[in-house]
Amino acid sequence: MAFDPNRPFDAVFADYKTHVNPSMADLLRFMGFESVEHHALGARVYDAEGVEYIDCLGGFGVMSLGHCSPPVIAAVRDQLERMAMGTRVLFPGAQAALARRIAEVTPGDLQYSFFVNSGAEAVEGALKLARFATRRTAIVAALEGFHGKTLGALSASGRAVYKAPFEPLVPGFVHVPFGDVDALDAAVDSSTAAVILEPIQGEGGVIVPPDGYLAAARAACDRAGALLILDEVQTGFGRTGRMFACEHEGVCPDVMTLGKALGGGVMPIGAFTARPHLWTMFAENPLLHSSTFGGNPLACVAGIAAIDTTVEQGLPERAATLGAHAKASLQRVADAHPDVIAAVRGRGLMLGVSFTDPDIGGLVIAGLAQRRVLAAYTLNNPSVVRFQPPLVIEEELLDEVIRRLEDSVVQTKEMLAGLEE
Repeated sequence: MAFDPNRPFDAVFADYKTHVNPSMADLLRFMGFESVEHHALGARVYDAEGVEYIDCLGGFGVMSLGHCSPPVIAAVRDQLERMAMGTRVLFPGAQAALARRIAEVTPGDLQYSFFVNSGAEAVEGALKLARFATRRTAIVAALEGFHGKTLGALSASGRAVYKAPFEPLVPGFVHVPFGDVDALDAAVDSSTAAVILEPIQGEGGVIVPPDGYLAAARAACDRAGALLILDEVQTGFGRTGRMFACEHEGVCPDVMTLGKALGGGVMPIGAFTARPHLWTMFAENPLLHSSTFGGNPLACVAGIAAIDTTVEQGLPERAATLGAHAKASLQRVADAHPDVIAAVRGRGLMLGVSFTDPDIGGLVIAGLAQRRVLAAYTLNNPSVVRFQPPLVIEEELLDEVIRRLEDSVVQTKEMLAGLEE
């Protein structure tokens, strides 16, 4: 039976609820997302009825180039017509080319890359690399950090609600408050294999650390002979106004994890990339770590096209300029409604609006859905509504989103006032 993209909502909802995730089906419906995605381009998404939505979620950072980026689509289509999956024994040309391209755009002497299918897989590989290279086992991570939900990545993450049902997790992980230099420095010692941090905590609520924090983490690792792993899965490829968020401080990690926007919004791909002296993990046994679909030619040509497009269109610089404009506009909304909005924070087009209560944030998201804007809260901090639109979004469209946000805030306040009467 061929897939029919025009099936009515009730039929899709029934299949999803019966065969995929019943609780998620109910949650999405409760939040007001009662439409079936059908097609998209740039920052606009259309449902099966042709209704237009403005995408300010961007697949949690995947859609930096927007939906169906023409250069990425063209590269993948060309590769698909020649060879979809690799042989695994002949040399993979696209994989080698993407690895070289990553080495060209990442900071410092990051040189070698291993390709996987997601950010969580990239974190798993980075943790293995750190333990192998240092012959140590302890990992220092941050509270409220998020690195994925596979077992090792989950062990590095910092919110109990996702971890407790699966304990005991991988041993050896220590968590310290994000942004606290003294706590980090005290936790790193001769048993530490690595420190793993997000340059900006995404799922923690779009938390930007104090200036100098990443440099202090670099110094703590150097002092103890530990590795610094920076998780740029969500912040990488222009999102924060630089190609990589660590460049705001001029810090180069020993290992960097990549994902989300690397696939250009077309193909799933992740990677961990490292300095050359750490690649000894593969010296004696090149198959010590492997992935069946990692580095497949479709994903790799998407990655090459995504990087080239990001550079050629100056998207990091655009994110910096447009992000500053959006942040100032969001702050004006916050100043007008201090009773429900606690803070606006972020960098570039990675922005978060922190509400005084998670329920208020949820009602605002539902109000945005009514106004055909796609947004969501951050996983580790449900009171923060995230705004991560495509870096190619038109300024006037982003302004319209902020107008609809304020309308939703006003509606929510009126609703709450009515309940109190």
